[in-house]
Amino acid sequence: MKRKIFIAALASLLLVFNWGCEDYLDVNHDPNVLEAIPDAKVLLPSAEIGLANQLMGWDFGFGGAYWVQYWTQSYTASQFKALCEYQDASFGSAYGELTAGVLADLNKIKKLTADKEEARGIYFVAEALSIYTWQVITDVWGNVPYFEALRGDENISSPKFDTGDVIYADLQDRIDALLALDMSGATLDSKFDFIYAGNIANWIRFANSLKLKLMIRQSETSNYSNAAALAFIQSADLLVSSAKIDGSVWSDTQEGKRHPMREFQEGGANYLSTNVIACKSFVDYLATNVDPRLSVYFTQNTSGEFQGAFFGDFDSKENSDGAGATDDKESYSKAAFAGDQDIMIMSDWEVNFYIAEVYARASDPEAKTYYDLGVQASLVQNGISDFSIINAGGKAEWQNLTVEGNIKQIAMQKWVANAYYQHIESFLERNRTKYPSVNPMDIKLDRENAFRNFPIGQLTVSVNGRAKLNGNLPASPIYPEAVLTRNENAPGQKINVGEKVWWNKKAGL
Repeated sequence: MKRKIFIAALASLLLVFNWGCEDYLDVNHDPNVLEAIPDAKVLLPSAEIGLANQLMGWDFGFGGAYWVQYWTQSYTASQFKALCEYQDASFGSAYGELTAGVLADLNKIKKLTADKEEARGIYFVAEALSIYTWQVITDVWGNVPYFEALRGDENISSPKFDTGDVIYADLQDRIDALLALDMSGATLDSKFDFIYAGNIANWIRFANSLKLKLMIRQSETSNYSNAAALAFIQSADLLVSSAKIDGSVWSDTQEGKRHPMREFQEGGANYLSTNVIACKSFVDYLATNVDPRLSVYFTQNTSGEFQGAFFGDFDSKENSDGAGATDDKESYSKAAFAGDQDIMIMSDWEVNFYIAEVYARASDPEAKTYYDLGVQASLVQNGISDFSIINAGGKAEWQNLTVEGNIKQIAMQKWVANAYYQHIESFLERNRTKYPSVNPMDIKLDRENAFRNFPIGQLTVSVNGRAKLNGNLPASPIYPEAVLTRNENAPGQKINVGEKVWWNKKAGL
């Protein structure tokens, strides 16, 4: 069952406008009825938390985590076997909520505030989040309706699909136009902004960082200029404080008002608790590198150890470790989410790693500075104050390698940092950089040898899904069925989840 996450923190705001608790719990309330909205700003919390809930909700939270091998399906349940077998996932819930929910609310805010000088603050935020949301949508699904999307009021019921590169070009134009606005004196009511509490300077930094993200996502295409990216990072005021929904928003003791992953961990269905176990690829990398985040991300097994299973190998009845129980009877580490876990829209480590990569591509020693800042930011987010992992002799110490070697260092640390906070982002970045790389070893042929000798820091190909994509990894979900059946201009369905989006050009699986 795909659980709708209620917007818990809106309760007090709704009361201000004489909307009672019963209304706040009414999931059938139609936010598209303009007459019921006294001010555009009341839509902003819904859009912000709606976006966050999708980024770490059912589709992206689980799908991203499985497809970058943070987790794998347990041996005793079956809810996510399809994801681990590379079956055709559409992530339709996320698509629907991001378009008809988040983007619809943001568009409404923009329409209500576009020509109002006193509303520049909320207009800026709505447009920044709209650009961000479109970036996520086209990065995940590729070609989607964009220019004609969300224009039902203009009798456009079958919007044309636009190619990802054309969408990106327009998003870049939009972010440039947004950053050109005069924001001096602009304000935003802090009560209605759950991300930056009305701090316009932070929102400008967010927009600048979003521009950098759009630039670097194209790193493997002919559109990318590292010289332009370098000039930009050296001149722009970039994000220093994560854009996030703070964990204090959630009410962990009330079902329906928890962090979305806590809903799946503590809620009645217990999807997270019964279906998720640690993936060997990720656990072994953390353990080998003595990474303190290991004990934050996972619980120990019944033997007091951290243990993960091969990805997509949930039918194994062999004894891969050669000691004791067969694979299906082993005790594996479980995922652990805190009740007050933040949800990241854009993290401080993400931006520092982008900056580090730009410097690395320029063979500039400043890459180390921002790499270190990225790792530190992730450690701090996880409550860790010991930074020795990046000190001299530490397992994550910066190594001055080739350009490609330095890009790999950054990407590997991004993979670790994004766990439990930015799963779909981790999936997208792995597709762009191809790190962690994939080892084609067929685990099933000799599990004991694979258990002992599989290269640390590489991903496996799903044991049960190997044949589905001919030894490749997923690259994008298929289109949701509703998108195709309700749109006369829809293209044919994708062949499978192995189809790459336009910027996914780098060689490798």
